[in-house]
Amino acid sequence: MENFINLWLSTGLSNVLWGQLVMMAVGFLLIYLAVRKGFEPLLLLPIGFGAVLSNIPVAGIAEEGGLLAYLYFGIKSGVFPLLIFMGVGAMTDFGPMLANPKTLLLGAAAQFGIFGTLLGALALNLVPGLQFTFKDAAAIAIIGGADGPTAIYVASRLAPDLLGAIAVAAYSYMALVPLIQPPIMRALTTPEERLIEMAQLRHVGKQEKIVFPLVLLILTAALLPSAAPLIGMFCMGNLMRECGVVERLSKTSQNELMNIVTIFLGLSVGSKLSAHAFLRPETLGILILGAIAFSFGTASGVVMAKIMNKFSDNKVNPLIGAAGVSAVPMSARVANKVGQESNPHNFLLMHAMGPNVAGVIGSAVAAGVLLALVK
Repeated sequence: MENFINLWLSTGLSNVLWGQLVMMAVGFLLIYLAVRKGFEPLLLLPIGFGAVLSNIPVAGIAEEGGLLAYLYFGIKSGVFPLLIFMGVGAMTDFGPMLANPKTLLLGAAAQFGIFGTLLGALALNLVPGLQFTFKDAAAIAIIGGADGPTAIYVASRLAPDLLGAIAVAAYSYMALVPLIQPPIMRALTTPEERLIEMAQLRHVGKQEKIVFPLVLLILTAALLPSAAPLIGMFCMGNLMRECGVVERLSKTSQNELMNIVTIFLGLSVGSKLSAHAFLRPETLGILILGAIAFSFGTASGVVMAKIMNKFSDNKVNPLIGAAGVSAVPMSARVANKVGQESNPHNFLLMHAMGPNVAGVIGSAVAAGVLLALVK
């Protein structure tokens, strides 16, 4: 009889807690959104599966000595986000931004959501039951850049306990770009502004594309060294793409390495979606602030485009300002789609890619600023 009791006590059914059931349900929800709805499947699927695995009672897969605990070292050390950034750099074409440099301003403006949310997170300390330190607030604020790897990198440095909620919020809102951005874009622009057609972009030569990542790295090293890890890996990936002499390395960064690290990154993030770390009031605050940050970043880019039109003869369609967030290339596609609703012959995709890739740089710079502020 004692053997049967011991056998029962070793089962998951006898050890499961309600919080673990809730978090496994959250994990299955993320898997459903990835598989059925196509929301950021490359990351939501491994994150969701990691959440399920980490909440299985007794298994210990996310505890010290477990597989997910070992994988998490890649996030704790910053290795996984930086390798992702190298892969993103290898897939990025700076041509549209270099052809129209003023779109850098749109990418910069979209980062206002980050710093606005920083103040919002600190203001939430007035709510009973919520308590965010400056480091916590800085880690939450980076969600506004709509850049998952940057959000994970900053959270792992400043607020590891909040990593799961921040990562889920960042990737969830990135996945919801087609739902969140269009209403904001329409509300802030007039029908006439949405009809603006932009001149064809000039051709950007190979030499410009090779020199740009080198110049960007030098400027980062000189002015904001705390952003150098992110910007540096991004520039390396982009240089491998543009120089034309290491095609094998470029393709590996874009494909095999990127895929492997994405799996490890997703499972590692999922390991932090345990019941005791996720089911608390701070999580709800993070999700609310993330939505505000993303919305404010979208609005800031559109408003900046409208301001630029006041002082320039070469008008830009304000819709491309919404692409200043770092959700590449989804937000650029959304800008193009909304523009074509007003004018089917107006193709804004390449114009929107300018602020879109500028937003990647902007979010990394913002991350560097936040990391420098809390030292």
